[in-house]
Amino acid sequence: MQNPILVGIPACTKLISGYIQHATPARYSQALIQGANAVPVLIPPEGERMLPLLERVDGILFNGSPSNIMPTLYGADYDATPDEHDMDRDATTIPMIRAALERGIPMLGICRGMQELNIALGGTLFQEVHKLPDRMDHRSGEGDNEFRFRLQHEVQLSGELARISGASSIQVNSLHGQAIDQLAPGLVVEAVAPDGTIEAVRVEAARSFAIAVQWHPEWEAIHFPDRLRLFQAFGEACAAAHVARMAA
Repeated sequence: MQNPILVGIPACTKLISGYIQHATPARYSQALIQGANAVPVLIPPEGERMLPLLERVDGILFNGSPSNIMPTLYGADYDATPDEHDMDRDATTIPMIRAALERGIPMLGICRGMQELNIALGGTLFQEVHKLPDRMDHRSGEGDNEFRFRLQHEVQLSGELARISGASSIQVNSLHGQAIDQLAPGLVVEAVAPDGTIEAVRVEAARSFAIAVQWHPEWEAIHFPDRLRLFQAFGEACAAAHVARMAA
């Protein structure tokens, strides 16, 4: 493929077989290849030293992760999940989101990626949304992947996401323990769960595609029309960015 569309995916820090490794589940790359017609590029979690990569990519997929964002980054004075953090990823993705928005680079956020977007722009998180009154348990439960990524609840869509999905509501999977509390300035809510939990947001003043969702559309993306349409729309924005990058 000559001059392919390149989309960065931030890696997480993993301890595997006694070695620190940089990795992320293959399903994100597969969804980009199949749904967005893009070539994925793994971004090591090495902090702001990774920012020059923004000059070489046409989009960023801020993917999900089992880790949670450090609460100190959004002013929380307690930590409900002290053993579930990845500070290397925090130090990479938070500044990268801000820089990508400044440059007008298309971005799609998924799960942790949506939470990172909210924090990067000044919002806060609920650390254990399932412990709040009148909230659902949005975690997946124990089981194999087919069980964990099963459809769990409906979300009501609005705005650009409803237009892309071609629907006012869809059924989604749910694998998160944290969720948006205070919405960051500049973000618009584009999906809500039955319990009021924010399930998708859009950067209102973004110069390009900038949508994030709390569910996991990358899972079997080509088999669900709403998931495929989301990746196709992201891919189209990345393709437009690619043309502009090549012409510069």
